[in-house]
Amino acid sequence: MNPLFVGIDVGSRNNAVYIMLPDGSKHSSFSVQNNLGGAQTLSKRVVAALTEKNLPAAVIGMEATSVYGNNLLCFLREDGALGRFERKLHVLNPKQVKKFKDAYSDLPKNDLIDAFVIADNLRFGRITAPVYMDDYRYKALQNLTRARFFAVQNLTREKQRFMNYLFMKCSGLTQEKIFSDNFGATALALFEEFETPDDMANMDIDQLASFIAHKGKNRSPRPLEIAKALQAAARGSYRLPKTVTDSVNQVLALSISSMRAMQSQIKALDKEIQRQFDNIPNTLTSVPGIGPVFSAGIIAEIGDINRFNGQAALAKFAGLAWSQHQSGMFEAHNTRLIRSGNRFLKYYLCEAAHSLVRCDTEYKRYYDLKFKEVNKYQHKRALALTARKLVRLVFRLLKDNRLYKPA
Repeated sequence: MNPLFVGIDVGSRNNAVYIMLPDGSKHSSFSVQNNLGGAQTLSKRVVAALTEKNLPAAVIGMEATSVYGNNLLCFLREDGALGRFERKLHVLNPKQVKKFKDAYSDLPKNDLIDAFVIADNLRFGRITAPVYMDDYRYKALQNLTRARFFAVQNLTREKQRFMNYLFMKCSGLTQEKIFSDNFGATALALFEEFETPDDMANMDIDQLASFIAHKGKNRSPRPLEIAKALQAAARGSYRLPKTVTDSVNQVLALSISSMRAMQSQIKALDKEIQRQFDNIPNTLTSVPGIGPVFSAGIIAEIGDINRFNGQAALAKFAGLAWSQHQSGMFEAHNTRLIRSGNRFLKYYLCEAAHSLVRCDTEYKRYYDLKFKEVNKYQHKRALALTARKLVRLVFRLLKDNRLYKPA
């Protein structure tokens, strides 16, 4: 088959297009707006080139550029004019395109040149499989699970920022493990109620214990012990000038408000994810510890499991594969995870593995074994290896469409 190669350099406003003939020679290059009219023009030009040269197929590729290429990708897949020809759509990793361009030592940097590099990369053929877009249910679910990923990342950053300012307000509260969760309802109510360490240290101990019991809805078994620990931490904390204290309290109040809003967003996303996930039959939720949210995150990124040749291909797609460092008779035993891979799938696999360690004895034993093998990066290494083990289970369950049975 001699296809037409179309490279598209996607931008927020315009798309640069380079159409290359099967022998590598140029057919045409042009620029169109990144909107519906521009996409229609692009389609007409590609169809005209296919008709003119009597070619049966087109291989179309673009560099992954945030969300700017998603709409164009959907249009090219659904376009009826292009549907008369065989077509393959590729989304190339920017790193792959850059490395390929490095082989050309004298190329300038502009959008049309970048489109040429993408088209030539397609012509060489050593690229990944066409982008998966067979079922839009996965894309709809993916929008939600990725939004949750970013919401969790934002919440984590906000919590770290909060703890930094809490150290300024009352350093002892961050140095001692007084609450099981510094972001629980009782802890946050305490941080909001008392403006300075002196207010906490000078309060009657029974009143402070009563406050803790009330805010904790009488769930704490030892409010008096917590009150004593709080006052001890307050007495040992730094004192700030009032002007500085007022600004710190204001920042902490805003941070608490932000965290509550983010937690509310995550709950709303979890609810919608579960609703969307009900439309996709799967067997992952049969694994103890992997609920609908983690299962949805994994399924949304994988799509149809049949597009992977084996569990090793799935692991590499998730970024849970290790690079090789070998020369002559030497081969390194300690290597790093590959830098490429789907970071969203990697995140949900690692989160699911972490949950599975708490619920499944086999995975707990495996995690503990890997944790004890080294003296540094113990948790990070053990979790990555456990997630890699989970990949084999995920692949088998989805491939065979069977329920999980613990060993």
